[in-house]
Amino acid sequence: MADTQFLNDANFEQYRSLIYTESGITFTPTNRSILESRLKERLREKGVDSIITYLETIKKDKEELKGFLDSITTNLTRFFRNQAQFDALEKYVIPELINNIKKLPGTIRIWSAGCSTGEEPYTIAMLLSEILPKNWNYDILASDISLKCLMTAKEGFYPESRIVGIPDNYLTKYFDKVDGGYKIQSALQSKIKFDYHNLKNESGQRNFDVVFCRNVIIYFDEIAQTAVINRFWDAMASKSFLFIGHSESLFGMNTKFEFLKTEWATLYCKNI
Repeated sequence: MADTQFLNDANFEQYRSLIYTESGITFTPTNRSILESRLKERLREKGVDSIITYLETIKKDKEELKGFLDSITTNLTRFFRNQAQFDALEKYVIPELINNIKKLPGTIRIWSAGCSTGEEPYTIAMLLSEILPKNWNYDILASDISLKCLMTAKEGFYPESRIVGIPDNYLTKYFDKVDGGYKIQSALQSKIKFDYHNLKNESGQRNFDVVFCRNVIIYFDEIAQTAVINRFWDAMASKSFLFIGHSESLFGMNTKFEFLKTEWATLYCKNI
């Protein structure tokens, strides 16, 4: 099959319709080339020659569908990405939660949705370990649609090129130096539960005090974005906080979240 005929218009519509139905991720003619390159790579990995055959396979085989969706997602992350948001978490959100949660010992529940290879939830865990009072605890759920990323996150190993941005005292306190890089210490790992989750589906989770879902909904269309955000609302406790990517916005979206501007960063709150 010639490359110029790899994915014709009809095939493209079939694939993007399936992807949207199963994940909420939207491929447009503008980013069609990304889908084509990821699909070519997947077919080479699986030793499949026909895109029609593969389409029928992922319609029937849920595990292969998961693998395919994994292969088309973009996983760009790093420790302390967008520092201003972590400053807002430390200096505004956590003090507010401590003030609002009267029951002691208190526990703060956080969901890192779209956690990729784990840098975000580990950053949150390090920060909370540093700043929470002694009679407070936290637990973190970290989820992603990429099983490959979740495996990396669970392992907690990062080469030296990936630990840029971590303060030296955090690196010493929460990592072990190993051959080729650094390994998250087990005490910190134990605070995080990594789990597969497709944001198109209901999580069944409730009472989160903070949700991070950064640079994820940008890949959804407006209908899917609204559905995801409203599912977050259902999963969150009263007086809770939502962080999305700095280039993302809920403006114009039919949602109950209130916009919140702090000295450090903007975010959203469930203020009931």
